[in-house]
Amino acid sequence: MKCNKPKAPVMIPVENLVPFDGHPYKVLDDDSMNDLTESVQDNGIMEPLTVRPLENTDNYEIISGHRRYHAAKKAGLTEVPAFIRAVGRDEAAIMLVDSNLHRERILPSEKAFAYKLKAEALNRQGKRSDLTSSQVATKLDTAAEIGSASGESRDTVYRYIHLTNLIPELLDMMDEGKIAFSVGVELSFLDDQLQYDVLNTCEENDNTPSYAQAVRMHKAYTAGELTRDDIDAIMSEEKANQREKLTIPMEKLRGKIPGGYNAQQQQDYVLKACDFYHRHLIRQRDAM
Repeated sequence: MKCNKPKAPVMIPVENLVPFDGHPYKVLDDDSMNDLTESVQDNGIMEPLTVRPLENTDNYEIISGHRRYHAAKKAGLTEVPAFIRAVGRDEAAIMLVDSNLHRERILPSEKAFAYKLKAEALNRQGKRSDLTSSQVATKLDTAAEIGSASGESRDTVYRYIHLTNLIPELLDMMDEGKIAFSVGVELSFLDDQLQYDVLNTCEENDNTPSYAQAVRMHKAYTAGELTRDDIDAIMSEEKANQREKLTIPMEKLRGKIPGGYNAQQQQDYVLKACDFYHRHLIRQRDAM
């Protein structure tokens, strides 16, 4: 059922508002929240919340505005402006996801659970006519619909949804930038125990798996051949980005390397120069 948004918001007591059950977005007491709380104290809620009435109660479930709701409580407000939408949970879930996906900053875990929430709502609504009885096709077609609304490919949406299979600790590491999105996706195919084995190896050796290592673990797990010892062995291997490198600013080499050389020729020239100087030092030492 489609409902038009009211022309004006109504004031609703804060005590009658409840967060959307299972909403995927984190509401943190960080500097940004402190700034929002200060703004609410000075100016009130500038953008009304969107809520839906809960049956057989006086309460309203928040569809959008969870951060504003939290800031209002911190600021001591007793009521807030809100648009009331008489919609079911599935339609509310889709509205919730769509209203947040274009935020300036959204964590990978938030997007993962948001896409999953929307996919489940779309599947329950059964509005698509091109879904087949194939579970894979259904997931991919739903992912395509989500991707079209969020500007991402259906495969990317599907990979995000699969991230919801990651254990919370690995999800946190991905949100903190300690492991890459592509690595998280590969690890999400392992069972929970093996994921905890990966986590323990990360903590014991103070390192994280590369994409190539995560792919190997995924393939070994699919073949039924991945153990804790295998994880230790794979992650103990030297990664390309962990090898020692020497970086020399180009301005320090300007005038010392013939012009017109490409990157490979410049590298060869420097190595030959180092080799020549090394042999020069040996000759000096032998002459002493």
